[in-house]
Amino acid sequence: MNNPAARSDETLTDARRALRNVRAGNSIGTKSAALKRQHYWSKVRNAAVAVGAVLVGASVIGLVIDGLGFTGVMATGLIGAAAAYLLMRYPNMPMPTLETLKTTDLATLAGKTEIWLEQQRPALPAPAVTLVEGIGTRLDQLAPQLAKLDEKEPAAREVRKLVGEHLPDVINGYKSIPDTLKKEDNKGKTPEEQLVSSLKLIDREIESVTGQISRGELDNLAIKDRYLEMKYDSAGD
Repeated sequence: MNNPAARSDETLTDARRALRNVRAGNSIGTKSAALKRQHYWSKVRNAAVAVGAVLVGASVIGLVIDGLGFTGVMATGLIGAAAAYLLMRYPNMPMPTLETLKTTDLATLAGKTEIWLEQQRPALPAPAVTLVEGIGTRLDQLAPQLAKLDEKEPAAREVRKLVGEHLPDVINGYKSIPDTLKKEDNKGKTPEEQLVSSLKLIDREIESVTGQISRGELDNLAIKDRYLEMKYDSAGD
């Protein structure tokens, strides 16, 4: 099981899978997928309402003028098709930002964080992409626990700090490093290795927080800042 060749094959397999997921734009969790479906069906509903309004309007006009005629029917069809096309194409789903992650409601925090992470995947190395997808699973597990929290509870602030601050800081710290330096040794590790180590720590911290909330240990919940040492403080160097 500890065969280096086997580990190498496993790493390559994970890298290929991560690359396929990035190219396909696959969701990393069920919560982000649910938010995307919700946005899609809201556009379908708006398009249906608009087409219905066009048809009703055309019917009323037809009654008033005693029939639309071929030209009127064609115009109604074109107007309805144009309205449906525009409303299915726009508006685009709003993408979460670092600012909105800090203030979004707890009910959608996990899903919006997943969407934000999905947007970062193209800039990350394959091992980090694999970890980000694993964090998506962790966030799915955390989401039901967030429903138990009151926005005013200290535990809610701790979760926001972990998910809305530390996690984005780690990824943005890596992205801020010039590409030519990302594989250079920095205090015993390359920035890529530091990124992977930090994501592993955050993954474990999310798991720990989920367990604490599920057990009702809200008074003792405090995010450990041990991984802050790995937030690329030396990026400017």
